[in-house]
Amino acid sequence: MIREMIPMDLMEAHRNRALTPDRPMLRGTTSNPDTFFQAREASNPWYDQAADHVVDTMAQFAELTGRQYKPFEYHGHPDAERVIIAMGSSIGTIKEVVDRECSLGQKVGVLAVHLYRPFSAKHFLEVLPVTAERIAVLDRTKEPGALGEPLFLDIMATLTEAFQLGQRATLPRVIGGRYGLSSKEFAPNSVAAVFEELTQPLLAMRSRFTVGINDDVTHLSLPLLSNYPLLHTLGYNSIMYGLGSDGSVSAAKSTLKLLGDHTDEYVQGYFVYDSKKAGSMTVSHLRSRPYPIDSTYLIAYADFVSCSQWSFLTKQNMLDKLKHDGIFLLNSPYDADHVWDHLPFEVQTEILARNARLYVINATDIAHSTGMGQRINTVMQMAMLWLTEQLPQSGLLALLSDTIAKTYCSKGENIIQANIRALEQTLERLQKVETTQAVANGEMSPPPVSMEAPDFVKAVTGVMLAGKGDELPVSAFPPDGTWPTGTSQWEKRNIASELPEWKADLCTQCNYCVAACPHSAIRVKVVDPVVLEGSELESIPFKGRERKGQSYVLQVSPDDCTGCNLCAVVCPAKSRTEEGVKSLNMVPKVEPVDDKRSLFEEFLGLPEVQRKEMERIDIRNIQYVQPLFEYSGACSGCGETPYIKLLSQLFGDRLLIANATGCSSIYGGNLPTTPYTKDANGRGPAWANSLFEDNAEFGLGYRLSVNHHRERAKRLLSEQGEAILGAEARDALLATPEKSYPEFYHHIDQQRQTIEQLKTQLAGQATAESFLNSVDYLVDKSVWIIGGDGWAYDIGFGGLDQALSTGENINILVLDTQCYSNTGGQHSKASPTGSTTKFAVNGKSHKRKNLAAQMMMYDHVYVAQVSMGAQMNQTVKAFQEAEAWNGPSLIIAYSPCEEHGYDLANAFDHQKLTTEGGLWPLYRHQPSEDGKGKFNLDSKAPKADALKQILSSERRYKKVMENDGADFLADIEQAVDAEFGYWTTVSEHNKQK
Repeated sequence: MIREMIPMDLMEAHRNRALTPDRPMLRGTTSNPDTFFQAREASNPWYDQAADHVVDTMAQFAELTGRQYKPFEYHGHPDAERVIIAMGSSIGTIKEVVDRECSLGQKVGVLAVHLYRPFSAKHFLEVLPVTAERIAVLDRTKEPGALGEPLFLDIMATLTEAFQLGQRATLPRVIGGRYGLSSKEFAPNSVAAVFEELTQPLLAMRSRFTVGINDDVTHLSLPLLSNYPLLHTLGYNSIMYGLGSDGSVSAAKSTLKLLGDHTDEYVQGYFVYDSKKAGSMTVSHLRSRPYPIDSTYLIAYADFVSCSQWSFLTKQNMLDKLKHDGIFLLNSPYDADHVWDHLPFEVQTEILARNARLYVINATDIAHSTGMGQRINTVMQMAMLWLTEQLPQSGLLALLSDTIAKTYCSKGENIIQANIRALEQTLERLQKVETTQAVANGEMSPPPVSMEAPDFVKAVTGVMLAGKGDELPVSAFPPDGTWPTGTSQWEKRNIASELPEWKADLCTQCNYCVAACPHSAIRVKVVDPVVLEGSELESIPFKGRERKGQSYVLQVSPDDCTGCNLCAVVCPAKSRTEEGVKSLNMVPKVEPVDDKRSLFEEFLGLPEVQRKEMERIDIRNIQYVQPLFEYSGACSGCGETPYIKLLSQLFGDRLLIANATGCSSIYGGNLPTTPYTKDANGRGPAWANSLFEDNAEFGLGYRLSVNHHRERAKRLLSEQGEAILGAEARDALLATPEKSYPEFYHHIDQQRQTIEQLKTQLAGQATAESFLNSVDYLVDKSVWIIGGDGWAYDIGFGGLDQALSTGENINILVLDTQCYSNTGGQHSKASPTGSTTKFAVNGKSHKRKNLAAQMMMYDHVYVAQVSMGAQMNQTVKAFQEAEAWNGPSLIIAYSPCEEHGYDLANAFDHQKLTTEGGLWPLYRHQPSEDGKGKFNLDSKAPKADALKQILSSERRYKKVMENDGADFLADIEQAVDAEFGYWTTVSEHNKQK
């Protein structure tokens, strides 16, 4: 069919226009003002004829397939008086409302735009009913400052010109509206509101409007009809609430495929994710109907609702969309005889009011017992299909078993059998809860955020956390896009099924667990024993001379831990008497966790250790400092966030971050909460996000701006400081000592004390306002530019190179996951040879870019390659050296990712093996002002056994290892030896300087 539609003579003509030295020609000339205009106009005939060519081609397509498409299509009453014009997925929803309104005698219609550019006025006017008197044009975009949005302006121009030329007898009243920005829900009641607006008197109609939101600022929004009738009564609607990475979305998609393949039903799925990483709520909306589905909106009335996480019950209303007599399936740690007494009061009330049929299953326990870990998708899918009876129960087990065998054939027989065992246990353990005699006697759910939270968090963030962000009015939002930091502390996701338990008597106080925790959920403090008198916090004597006599306290936040198990695996302290027992061990979380929650809150109130109090800065000591990056929405076990947490502990109170779009923008600056927070003095990281392509330049702008502010403050201090503070204090404030840690922290503290003295003396003086606005810049800011390898190696490389070449005092941190983690694992120039990624499904065939070596060509750039799991203290040292260097620095940090294909609980072991095997050598290149510099090769020669182990244990290398294992291993051994030889040569050459 496709071949029949391709005119081969035109195809050959196109090929003959290719650039070739056999028929040389020139393209891409630079035109001057005398000819550019004419040259641009020369292509007009082709654009003028394009719409007719599309019509002819679509007519040919219709003859071949029976499916007709046109540039513009009208649907509705032939003599419509009110018409909506729109394009895209909204058309299906509008059609449904048009059909209903027409059945009630209303003369309404919808005109769908399929060919927007070139816009053909001729074809548009052919399909628009001549009877149309009132038209609403919908745009899914916002053009600030324009008279209207693009489609609206095109329609206005077309109709006005047609009226002026006599092609239309009347000029309809046309209004323009915005809808659906960022996938905002556009449901039938929104369409009804637009048609309702078109019934208003001509002068009363809003010329510009919005629909689907509450605009209480410019009052453009249309009121929505809250009780617009249900449009479809046939079919089956299901909603599945899941947790990102628990398999719920996969189960929903598999269910749709089964229903589509094994029934006569049409199926449709909509999947709602927030933009955080794995570990956030997902909502799957599944429809099946005996006729084609045009409902391009979410389900409002469901026959079936499932909830895969017990903690969701107190976070959002799981039942507000369940029909009367509908089915509610709950993954519950409690059986049918006991679950009712543990349900929140609101859930009990909803179940009784809707006469819901409640079923429970301990999917988490089944997944663990059958070897499926956290993946509960098979259990929930089987339970759903069994209860809804959309497929015959008699053959359901066999059908799903066969599907599993086909789906997981590449994963191995063990995975297949584990899933089949989960199916069988589901049928054995699925239970119905009798509610006929039940009463609502449960405890009330807590508010979305604590009542101790700031007003903004309660009024805005809390509403968003409760899943009711759609209800917030325009006035609730900061018009300049500036949001407060420190809000993740109020979220309390409570998603872990297991928590680490501390056996204090085994603890070596190494603090590896705290350093490794991706979410800052496990903390440690050292305090005076007097502070702990009367406290239930467990503590042990501090081991070490610098704080001898103090108490060591470790605590876990039960609401913020994700249960990744990384802390327990990295813990080196093992029992000599109990096999497998460590100082930290994962144990099942038993609700309620009020006692653990109270202990953690008490722990947070203990005095913080200040950087200036430390004798030395290493991975152990820096963990006593409050992290100013906490409780992020990163994936469980994330390999990036420990580096950012460390950065915040070292420099957080004077940290400026320019962030490239990617994972770090999603877990770092994604609403409703942000993990960057403040210390007791109100200081903390200031963060802004930029585009992929220009983040390095964006961060360079930070430094130039800070320099300007600082020089201005220095000038004013030089002019006025002696009279206010005296010469000695002024000179101390102006001094810039060498950044040697922890001594430099003392200097900062002294500077801030002097600045506070200065502020006190200048307070209230009108002439000092300008000085006071700049004085905090006398404490130099630490500028860090952060992003992933897709940004640094690929799309933003040119800007990164330019920023480093300037010599300005910026620090670049590359969180190198060796792929585009945020968009699904596509390969980047950082992807290693042999790794399987999207766009490299057979394994990458060439070497990764050596970004570090490239940047070392600049003599003035500090460069380090680090891996926290391989050498924690080398990482700390690199961060300190980079920040201390009065020039540009680049740190490339190996960051394990779930795209690598192993349990991230073992991430630190994999980092160590990756370095030992030679795939990630560690080094630090320190430039100096005299040009000599220093190079430290911090890792040893590659070990063949470690290399083989890492290549065999990560799924990304599996395909190449299976197909070409021996040759591939030999090639990689040769490559890592060659690279290590290169760095050895660099190191030896450096020693000879």
